[in-house]
Amino acid sequence: MAARAEYDVAIVGASLSGCTAAILLGRAGARVALIEKRPDPKAYKRICSHFIQASAVPTIERLGLYEPILAAGGLRSRFHSHTPWGWIEPTETREAFCLNLRRSLLDPMLREAAAAQPNVELMLGQSAERLVREGDAVTGVGFRDREGEEREIGARLVVGADGRDSLVAELAQVKQKTLPHNRLAYGGYFEGPKPRFWPDGAVWLLDPDMAAAFPTDGGQVFYIAMTHKDRAPEFKADPERALVEHVAGVPEPPPIRESRCVAPVIGKIDMPNRIRGPIAPGLALIGDAALATDPIFGVGCGFAFQSGEWLADSVSPALRGVESLDNCLRRYRKRHRRALGMHARLIHDYATGRRFDPFEQAIMSTAVRDPQAAALFEAMGTRRTTPPRLLLPIAGRIAVTSARRLARA
Repeated sequence: MAARAEYDVAIVGASLSGCTAAILLGRAGARVALIEKRPDPKAYKRICSHFIQASAVPTIERLGLYEPILAAGGLRSRFHSHTPWGWIEPTETREAFCLNLRRSLLDPMLREAAAAQPNVELMLGQSAERLVREGDAVTGVGFRDREGEEREIGARLVVGADGRDSLVAELAQVKQKTLPHNRLAYGGYFEGPKPRFWPDGAVWLLDPDMAAAFPTDGGQVFYIAMTHKDRAPEFKADPERALVEHVAGVPEPPPIRESRCVAPVIGKIDMPNRIRGPIAPGLALIGDAALATDPIFGVGCGFAFQSGEWLADSVSPALRGVESLDNCLRRYRKRHRRALGMHARLIHDYATGRRFDPFEQAIMSTAVRDPQAAALFEAMGTRRTTPPRLLLPIAGRIAVTSARRLARA
C-alpha cells in the first residue's frame, strides 16, 4: 500500500454535489481529494431528467458555470403546470427561471471545473472500500484502483457524495429512514416539433399520476412519465411505447407522437425515499447520499448543488482553524434540515401514490385563477421558499378568491 497522504477533505463521488463542494472548498483554501470510481472524466448520470430547479441557480452562478451552461446550449426556462382546474402560469420573475442541460454535458463540465482548482486533486477510477477511524471519528478513506492497488488517505473531513445507495453512509452506519415510493418513473430524449411553451417546461399533475416535458440543449425534449407501480408490466414490456402513450394522453398534450426518440427510454420502478442523518463525527453527506426523494418534483439536481454549497460554507471556518469541526458540522445539519426538511416531508407523503388532499386542491384551483397565488405556488415549486413560509400567504389568497367567487354568485 502506498504511503498515506493527508488532505483537509476527502470527497467520495465526483458528480453534482461532490464537485460543487470540492470547487468551493478548494477556493476557500482547503486541500481536497475528489474520489470517483468511474475512470472516464466524461461519465455522467443517465437516470436523470437533467432539470435544475431555480433554487440552485444562485449556486451555479457562484460556481462560475451559469454562462458556460448557456454557451453549451442550456436553456433558461420556467414551468407551466396543468392541474385538474386548468393551467397555472409562471411569472416573469428572474429568480423563477430554472436551467436545463443534459447531464452528458453538465457532468463533465462540472468535473473539469473541479479538477481545474489548484487545491483539488481529482482521483478517477478509484473505488472507496472502507473508512478509517480513530475512536468514533472518521479520519480517512481507503480505496482501490482498477488494477487492484489499494490506497489510503487521511482527511479532517470525509464527505459522502455517492448517491442514494451511498456506500460511505453504509460504512459509517449513519441513521437511515426508508419510506415507500409507489410510483415508477420512465423518461427519454426526443427530437421533433417544439412543445408550445418552448423553451419553458411543462408538468401535468394528473392526480395521482404525472407527466412532464423539459426542453433542453440541441433542440431536444426530455419527456417523462410517472405513474403508479401497478403499471410496471406495461412499462417494462415496451418502455418507449408506454411513455409515448402516457404523455400523448394528457390534456393538451405536447407533440411526442410527432417526435423521434433519440436515446433508449430508461427508468426505475423501485426508488424508495431515503433520509439519512447528514453528519457524523468527521463525516458529512451531501446530495442524494443525505436525502433521496421521489423524483416527481425534479428536486434532485437542485438539492445536490445546494447541499454541496451549504456544506462548504459551513465547514470552511473549521478548515481555517477558527472553529471546531463538530460545531461546523452541526451548522450544516441545521441548515440542511431547515431548508429541505419540510419539502421532504411533503414529497414523501405524496410519494405514497395518494391523490391530492383538500388543501392541495384549494391551492392549485386558486393558483389557476389568481396571479398572486400562482406566484406563491411557483416560489415553492421552484424550491425558492419553504412550505411554512407559503402557508399563511396562500391561505390568504384562497380566502380572498373564495370571497370573490361568493360575491359574484
